[in-house]
Amino acid sequence: MTTLGAVFRPQLAPERLRSVARAADDSGLEELWLWEDCFLEGGISTGAAALAWTERVRVGIGLLPVPLRNVAVTAMEAASLHRMFPGRPILGVGHGVQDWMGQVGARAESPVTLLREYLIALRALLGGERVTTEGRYVRLRDVALDWPPDGPVEVLAGATGPRTVRLTGEAADGTVLTAETPPEGVRRARRLIEEGRTAAGRAGTSHKVVVYLLAATGSGASERLRAELTAEGAAGADLGVAGDAAAVAAAVRRLAEAGADSVILQPTADEPDPEGFVRFVAGEVRPLVP
Repeated sequence: MTTLGAVFRPQLAPERLRSVARAADDSGLEELWLWEDCFLEGGISTGAAALAWTERVRVGIGLLPVPLRNVAVTAMEAASLHRMFPGRPILGVGHGVQDWMGQVGARAESPVTLLREYLIALRALLGGERVTTEGRYVRLRDVALDWPPDGPVEVLAGATGPRTVRLTGEAADGTVLTAETPPEGVRRARRLIEEGRTAAGRAGTSHKVVVYLLAATGSGASERLRAELTAEGAAGADLGVAGDAAAVAAAVRRLAEAGADSVILQPTADEPDPEGFVRFVAGEVRPLVP
């Protein structure tokens, strides 16, 4: 069964999160995803608030930019969320937008090396291990969490380029793909992920693929979708979907058939009714997606 979710866009003020999170919970939405985009809203702070305001919806943080965060701090925060809200947080990390990382003096010369070192250390810490490592970027000496999660937790990683997609297969428990990924892009990613998993001796283990899908519905949906794609430099690309629940569900099914385990519907930045959007996803699109 394909997991279906929606994004709370950080272009909305933080004080809007409570009503959107509660709408997601009340409507039966499976997953609500948040972004830590510079310089909008913090991923851990908004994730903790959304979890506290709700009872059942899973909350994904996609993505935490690893150049901004010491891996021990990320492990501490993630472990706290998993212990307070068992089974509901979903943690995703990634390179971060390189221009933004440069703005804050955190840009890494080798983002792939950093992400590899970070994923290995983070998964070990969350697994309750005591870690000593002296990498190019990640350096820990005899570090272990006093309060690790009570059981295994997944660490997902965002990826666009082929080297990073392959790395997610090697060192992460799942991969998050952007809304600029068409169905054929999901198929290519699946192949690269399997290459990475095989190279790391992880073939046969589970690996979740999460894909964002830009979606618009209601009045002016097509115009809002085109405007967003133009703003992202993707005008004319066969990306996103505008229309009613049947049209959106068909786009979700195409991504699922290509290999996506979870499809997270991403409203346009100017979505006029974010609470209504999550209700639309849960109440109208979900019944049409197997």
